[in-house]
Amino acid sequence: MFMIDLPALYPSSLTPTSLTSLRTYYHTTYRDEFFSPNGPPTAWFGAFLWMEALYHLPLSYWAVPNLYRGTHPLVPVHLLVYAVQTAVTTVTCIAEYLSWTHLSTGDKVNLGYLYVPYLALSVFMGVDMFGRLQDRLMPV
Repeated sequence: MFMIDLPALYPSSLTPTSLTSLRTYYHTTYRDEFFSPNGPPTAWFGAFLWMEALYHLPLSYWAVPNLYRGTHPLVPVHLLVYAVQTAVTTVTCIAEYLSWTHLSTGDKVNLGYLYVPYLALSVFMGVDMFGRLQDRLMPV
């Protein structure tokens, strides 16, 4: 998050050169236009970055230790929302890059290696959290 996704939101004067170089390397290597030095190709991607900064990041710091301890009853609710949002935004990004005509099939496959596992993880998390909520709300 901090090194690839969110630097687009940092003021340029506060963005370390190393992060700019890393994002340039990522863009050059994977041809992922969402991380173009010229900015993302769509306005909605910027909104996705803000959701990541304002919701995903703080939630992760709160949820991970509480999930590990298993003590907070709202963890499954929040992580279900997180999982659904992550799945929807990731599917949107996949659909978008699949439509990019300037990428070869190989480029799209390489992007799939990055995006599809993230999608699979979010779907797994969503199913897991749904099951946990179902167990609590509808015990057998």
